[in-house]
Amino acid sequence: MSSDASSVKRASAPRTISKWWALAVLALTQLVVVLDGTIVTIALPQAQIELGLTDVQRQWVVTAYALVFGALLLLGGRIADYWGRKRAFLVGMIGFGVASVYGGFAQSAFDLILARGLQGLFAALLAPAALALLTVSFPSGKERTTAFAVFGAIGGSGAAVGLVLGGALTEFASWRWCLLVNVFFVIAGVIGALIVLKESKAEGDNTYDLWGTVTVSLGLGSLVYGFSLAEEGWGSLGTIGCLALGVALLAAFVWIETRVAQPLLPLRVVLDRVRGGAFLIQAVIGSVLIGATMYLALHLQIVMGMEPLVAGLANVAMTVVILVCVPVWARLLPKFGPRPFMVIGPIVVAGGLLLLSGVTVDGSYLTHILPGLVLLGIGLSMIFVPLQNLALTGVEPHDAGAAAATVNSTMQIGGSIGLSVFTVFYANAVASGVEAGETQLQAFTNGYSAVFLAAAGAMLLAALIAGFMIRGTKDRPLVQSEPAEQDSLVSMH
Repeated sequence: MSSDASSVKRASAPRTISKWWALAVLALTQLVVVLDGTIVTIALPQAQIELGLTDVQRQWVVTAYALVFGALLLLGGRIADYWGRKRAFLVGMIGFGVASVYGGFAQSAFDLILARGLQGLFAALLAPAALALLTVSFPSGKERTTAFAVFGAIGGSGAAVGLVLGGALTEFASWRWCLLVNVFFVIAGVIGALIVLKESKAEGDNTYDLWGTVTVSLGLGSLVYGFSLAEEGWGSLGTIGCLALGVALLAAFVWIETRVAQPLLPLRVVLDRVRGGAFLIQAVIGSVLIGATMYLALHLQIVMGMEPLVAGLANVAMTVVILVCVPVWARLLPKFGPRPFMVIGPIVVAGGLLLLSGVTVDGSYLTHILPGLVLLGIGLSMIFVPLQNLALTGVEPHDAGAAAATVNSTMQIGGSIGLSVFTVFYANAVASGVEAGETQLQAFTNGYSAVFLAAAGAMLLAALIAGFMIRGTKDRPLVQSEPAEQDSLVSMH
């Protein structure tokens, strides 16, 4: 018997090693997808000068990635499940690399924005495929917990890594390398996937909700474009037309989802009061993390004169505070329940944004920026701890994947819409400053301040949503999800 046991142990060892190599490949993928949401932020001032981007075009360099990624994420998950997860992973990885090369050699605003949209397209295929492959590779036990903890931690730090890496590449090489650097990640990911990843797919008769995909994608795109046109005036024909078309298409999407056998997004996932509140709050957070932080990066470089690398490091303070605070709130959550965290957290974030709105042309980082970033880190960490679990409260097991994908999707889409709206506030404030005879730097500073004030208002709205829609331990306990559901949410953060 001892000889048999030894043989089994020797046979299982290579498989165990292969699983951890698979984790390394998939974690690399998560890092690339997340950091590409922020890596170009620090590079935008140089890219704008070299390519002659307008302020609206500059905004769309960020928006194109977040919008396409968020709008197609649910479809990407379906394709990966039905077509084959390893195959989808490889296609997504290679396509992401090709889009990055296209963007790295962009010669116009159109090239750069289109490349970013293509990155979002392939990221929407790549990210859910990686998550599904990780689930298959680590089906249960302590290894699964460890694997998803590593995967989630790398994903959670990706935004900060993107800011620092983008700053270093922009300062010591060129802004173009913020896109071209992805080629090295792609080569490593493809080689690793071919060697260690195993193919898997969902069984049974599977169909795609194509009309749902078309209506939700075009509807969201029309809404975001309509908000971006609002710089010309909320009453303009283009603005009203795009916003109305967006609402109509999204209404059509909802109608379609009630009719098809296998909907892209089962409405029962979002119509629940607690989950619906969590999704709305996640969208607001996306608007702040994607929208407001872009304008902070611009203020640090254009007004305060920081080099790109220093500006990237300056933004990391918020991430450090989040990492320090999360364990503290995690210990307190069982005692107080989720509702206090979901109400107080947005208020603290709003306070941080109000501090940032006090930026001046001659202000310093320590007095005008750092205190606001610290409050942002404290408040966001309070929200992040219960938010992921709230999004799966009461979800049926077969809807867990759709709910997890919706969390990530709402953040990207919220960021797209929020950035478009914030750009309107920015443009109006800058125009007013120029008309008043202010210097260019003062007009820019007024614009950044207006963005931070608008973002603070959005976070106060999130606090109201939490107060009305989130329920704590008395009338609706925050249930502990099944391990598979918890892991899905951790990885999507």
